[in-house]
Amino acid sequence: MKEVFLNRIATAVPRHQVHGAFRAFAAAQALGRDSRAFARMAARADIASRHSVLEPSAPEGSGTVCGFYRQGGQFPGTRARMARWEAEAPDLAGAALRRLGLEQEGPGITHIIVATCTGFVAPGLDRQIIAGFDLPLNVERTTVGFMGCQAAINALKLAWHIVRSEPEARVLVVCLELCTLHLQDTTALEQLLCFLLFADGCAAALVTSDPAGLRLEGFASQVIPAAADQITWRIGDAGFDMTLSGMVPFTLAHALPDLAPALHGGRGLAQMRHWAVHPGGRSILDAVAHGLDLPDDALSTSRDVLSDHGNMSSATVMFVLARMLAAGRPGHGCALAFGPGLSAEAMRFELG
Repeated sequence: MKEVFLNRIATAVPRHQVHGAFRAFAAAQALGRDSRAFARMAARADIASRHSVLEPSAPEGSGTVCGFYRQGGQFPGTRARMARWEAEAPDLAGAALRRLGLEQEGPGITHIIVATCTGFVAPGLDRQIIAGFDLPLNVERTTVGFMGCQAAINALKLAWHIVRSEPEARVLVVCLELCTLHLQDTTALEQLLCFLLFADGCAAALVTSDPAGLRLEGFASQVIPAAADQITWRIGDAGFDMTLSGMVPFTLAHALPDLAPALHGGRGLAQMRHWAVHPGGRSILDAVAHGLDLPDDALSTSRDVLSDHGNMSSATVMFVLARMLAAGRPGHGCALAFGPGLSAEAMRFELG
């Protein structure tokens, strides 16, 4: 059976840097004692910048942010948010795909997989990519929807299975998330965390049997019992409403030791040189490091991506993998991400 390789990854973010604007807006939403707790959370977030398709309002703390959210119950409905997604997503995808070289590669693509949990429209982003980059009209299309931050690994798993069964296949994987379209009008501390974490971004990758890039060795999935309510993601009247419980780091730290054999596939944690962990937040990375007893610098690439970009849901772990590809240091590795359920998805790989 042919080996499968993630040949290359290209990434793109919108031009608007919004971390300060979102942080100031959320601070104004926090009330009483929670405002002090929010300030502590903000100081510990380890995020320096985030990007959005929304342009930040000036001055910061003016009671409105990006002309899209206004304090006092004036947040847009789901229709307006989806209209903005439909308008903005193709340009961001196009930026990543041009960096990937799809203008030259397009006619040879046999499959396209699009992962997103922040925008849904039909005909969808796959059709726009086909039209914009001259992909064959008989290209096979799949959408991975609503699987949250772990969806990139699910998409790569599908690509892996396709190439293993069809060695001549050339699979395009696109992860695009506009998380900043789904901030909620709330004073609840756990919900305000979304204002501190989430951002927009796109990653595109090519998966084939050509021996270049990351060699994909295998995948593992695990649902964590009794934690189904700790990450939830539901469509509401005012966009998509996410629950991200403060218990998630605690749950992961205690569950990961038992999950470790499935994650490393019998190779052993000590043999894993690369850890591409989805940076869902500083506390998530700290919990993974503790739960797997990793060296202090094991998650440095994930922490750098968190600092530079925040949490872009499914696209984020691809940003981590892209940096590892660019660095080119040989060795075995594990990519790891978490999603609604609470569940974990892992991908074992080797950099040659």
